[in-house]
Amino acid sequence: MRLTRPLNCLLAIICGVIMFIGAAPSDVRSAAAADWPDRPITVVVGFGVGGSADRTARAISSFLPDHLGVPVRVVNRPGAGSQLGATYVLSQPADGNTVFFSAISPYLGTSVLLGNAKYTLDDFAFVNGQWTDWDLLAINKDRPYKTLPDLLTAIKENPGKLKVSLVFGSSGHLSTLLLLDAMDLPHDSLNMVSYDSGAAARTAVAGGQVDFTILGGEGSEGVRDFIRPLAVFRKSPHPNWDAPPVLDALKPLNIEIPVVLGSMRGMATSAAFKKNHPERFEKLVNAYKAALEDKKVQKFMKRSKIGAEWIGPEETTARIQEMFTVFQKYKTHLKK
Repeated sequence: MRLTRPLNCLLAIICGVIMFIGAAPSDVRSAAAADWPDRPITVVVGFGVGGSADRTARAISSFLPDHLGVPVRVVNRPGAGSQLGATYVLSQPADGNTVFFSAISPYLGTSVLLGNAKYTLDDFAFVNGQWTDWDLLAINKDRPYKTLPDLLTAIKENPGKLKVSLVFGSSGHLSTLLLLDAMDLPHDSLNMVSYDSGAAARTAVAGGQVDFTILGGEGSEGVRDFIRPLAVFRKSPHPNWDAPPVLDALKPLNIEIPVVLGSMRGMATSAAFKKNHPERFEKLVNAYKAALEDKKVQKFMKRSKIGAEWIGPEETTARIQEMFTVFQKYKTHLKK
């Protein structure tokens, strides 16, 4: 039976559509990735201006346009230990045009464990943990305490009088509680003043509004002249700070505490973005990696005293999960 011309045309159109549908998923995604990004990317920082996460975000964001081809702007949405910023990013379209930058560990995890966050770690896809710090216990330079045992003894003898600045849910927060527990002191023996960023917490101890703090050591370079270190939360001393490892500092008191790792500053996107646009996610990852491998970027980061490590999505995710497990173990300490 001969087909009429209109029917022939209809069959050709149907076949073309079928062939297009069969080829569409990878071809269309590749084309979309090639066209992305087509407008400025917004980097949302979960903490306030001036802190280590903010400085790191602004530093890397100034170089990403060279590799992405569009402007990258940084906005701060501090609050609730970065939970407000994280929630905002997840509320945006999962197209990669809004990404998250914060101390992604431990704060994302502690906001889940302690902050009643509406998300889980699985809602995020991690790009890179650029800067993992270790904590420093430091007092205001005008305070009289010479050693960590001196400070802890003063807390014991003057319950509720001494003040510590901290960021809720941070490694420093946990270490503060562990020190009190090791001394058999109730948590209200110390006046804990919470801040929305490490910068604000450091400013408080530098300015004498509080007696001491436990925060990232590398991030504390800016207030070096106003503080005096009593211990570093490391297994060995650090050449830039004249203070013993915390376990050595505690030996005169015959007590020990777990040495908790410091904050990891880095970038994340929504997991939905990675799932729906894997080519775009890969493009973002490659742009970040290329920026950090640039010698001029490395020099800038070193000069600015900002960490510049490339560990990639898999290792970043593994480290965040490891720290999350630690905080789960000590969850009750943080809720006391």
